[in-house]
Amino acid sequence: MENPLTELFYMSQPRQLLWGTIVLSACAIIHVGFISVMIEVLEKIGRWVAVRSRFTKTAVLTGAAFAMIVGSHTIQVWLWAYVLIYMGAFTYLYDALYFSLVTYTTVGYGDVVLPIEFRVFGAFGGVTGILCFGISTAFLVSLIGRLLPHSLD
Repeated sequence: MENPLTELFYMSQPRQLLWGTIVLSACAIIHVGFISVMIEVLEKIGRWVAVRSRFTKTAVLTGAAFAMIVGSHTIQVWLWAYVLIYMGAFTYLYDALYFSLVTYTTVGYGDVVLPIEFRVFGAFGGVTGILCFGISTAFLVSLIGRLLPHSLD
């Protein structure tokens, strides 16, 4: 049976651009939200580890930040997978999840591809990954830049 939402989500070029922008924006909100929460959490952890060794402070704060960043990226990959299924691009969660992961990370093996009417939309998954990995990298570099001078005292 064909997906009843196929007509609603028929993916013309303008619709692919629109829906790609919507999902990318949702992912950006998720990622920025995670980082905002992460700052609060890291401040609390920082007070808790303030009396610990330099190694412990650096390891705990960097590890907590890394874990939260991985969590944010994971949620975004799952979001892309579910949207692709919901819109009828894939039937099986495994295929949608695999495609979302290799696209989001920009690995792009090419062994699983989208139907033509979803390809521009799917490319937004790669753009999302590039942008969010960039924000994550900047955040971790900033965090380590703040921790490292204190670790070398």
